[in-house]
Amino acid sequence: MADPRINELASRLVRYSLNLQKGEKVLIENTGLQPELVRALVRESFAVGALPLVTLKDQEILRALYQGTSEEHMALMAKYEYERMKDMDAYIAIRAYENINEFADVPEDKMGIYSRILYQPVHTNERVPNKRWVVLRYPNKSMAQLSNMSLEGFEDFYFSVCNLDYAKMSKAMTPLKELMERTDRVHIIGPKTDLRFSIKGINAVKCDGKRNIPDGEVYTAPVRDSVEGTIYYNAATNYRGMSFTDVQFTFKQGKIVEATSSNTKALNDILDTDEGARYIGEFAIGFNPHILHPMLDILFDEKIAGSFHFTPGNAYTVADNGNRSSVHWDLVQIQRPEYGGGEIWFDDVLIRKDGRFVLPELEGLNPENLV
Repeated sequence: MADPRINELASRLVRYSLNLQKGEKVLIENTGLQPELVRALVRESFAVGALPLVTLKDQEILRALYQGTSEEHMALMAKYEYERMKDMDAYIAIRAYENINEFADVPEDKMGIYSRILYQPVHTNERVPNKRWVVLRYPNKSMAQLSNMSLEGFEDFYFSVCNLDYAKMSKAMTPLKELMERTDRVHIIGPKTDLRFSIKGINAVKCDGKRNIPDGEVYTAPVRDSVEGTIYYNAATNYRGMSFTDVQFTFKQGKIVEATSSNTKALNDILDTDEGARYIGEFAIGFNPHILHPMLDILFDEKIAGSFHFTPGNAYTVADNGNRSSVHWDLVQIQRPEYGGGEIWFDDVLIRKDGRFVLPELEGLNPENLV
């Protein structure tokens, strides 16, 4: 018998996240075969009168494609994926990686070809601004291991996070969104971190289960050239199949002028992908009450309670500072006391200290008010 939580998740994705309607076309793309959820999504799509299409992908096959690719080959792949995406009304991505480092030995120039020629036109330029979409993971042994949990324990955690009452969370987000849109100057203080920038005039967006599952953040972007100071990211990260710890940036006039990490060369290779990769495209504050520790999966880590992320690379058009890049790398700092604490100030007013919101209108986003 199928786990009833799978059917509940499928219903939330189809009816709440995407709000699929009769006759709409939805592409369900699954990397790492998870037939139970794919079947449930197909059934639920048909139940509302939508037209589901399914693509199944495998990490090891993708690795072989990326290793042997060329600009001509990737342009051919991108041609068909772009036309299909353009024809869709909605998109669901289920990614369940058995090995987060599967692409670690794919040469960086090959991954750059994929990012620039396929991912950017198909996803960054077409899917993200023009389609209704939602991206999620699915519990497997690899994710359980990264979380230091049993598979059963991780499944319980996963469904509690993904089936959260996002409509309730959305209401609590509104005061933060409105405050961010009134704010000019941001000052962030923490271990090895003293960062200043402006967010004046840039839209703020609530992430309340409509794009990512799990969810729980409000994001905007810094004025592109306004970032000054240093930041240290205390959450480990994985990007393009490589893992990094102790990432630290120094900014001058918005640009990352110094970057170090556990793999400084690979870090700078990524930042040198294009001009926009050394500028910040997103600033977001995370507050999902169930997600407390990093697990090298950004869909979870960027929502950690008491965290924020400060993202090198492409800005979203709905919160746009004009930065364009094939890179979009959400790097996370956690400010709860056990991670060293920290403060976020808006226009010289303290809004969050050690991971807890201190303004009365924002207290609804503290963990005890969201569970």
